[in-house]
Amino acid sequence: MGVNHRLHVRAQREHGLLEAGYGFWGFSPSSNPAGGYREYGVDALGLNPDGYFSDQEMTNYDAGFGDCRPGTNPTPRYGDGVVTPHASFLAMMHEPAESIRNLMRIEKQLGAYGDGGFFDAAATSSGDISRTYLSLDQAMVMGGLGNVAGRGVLRRAFGTRKVERRLRPVIGQEVFGSKTVA
Repeated sequence: MGVNHRLHVRAQREHGLLEAGYGFWGFSPSSNPAGGYREYGVDALGLNPDGYFSDQEMTNYDAGFGDCRPGTNPTPRYGDGVVTPHASFLAMMHEPAESIRNLMRIEKQLGAYGDGGFFDAAATSSGDISRTYLSLDQAMVMGGLGNVAGRGVLRRAFGTRKVERRLRPVIGQEVFGSKTVA
């Protein structure tokens, strides 16, 4: 799982900056700048058959499955991406410099920062901002900062053998493993 965390952060960053070209990254369920609440994510990383999309248009990415079936949308055109600052805070322990740069761009270019800190979410093209502070997402901001400042204090607390024994049956069907591409 330690390898997957770093690769997930890298894939989030590469999706936002390179694949979709939003100029920002950090996709996670959050307030929707258009109203309500929505699950955002990187479609290729998720396990939801319907996808967790990174934009308002719910652009589907489907590269197919090798020789088994062709893709239905292998080269999508992404729309108005939605980023949430808490995702950058959670990524900070794996890519601190990139996370801080992303947060600075979210603050300065999108204006997604207020008296209470970062707003919950911002749309990258329209500039629409969800001017809310959700307690769950603020807790992830604090947890991410605490983990960096405390050199993995939360990871150590929840990465014990006892926690592993309890979680193993739940995640036992997942296959964790990846190869990095240089």
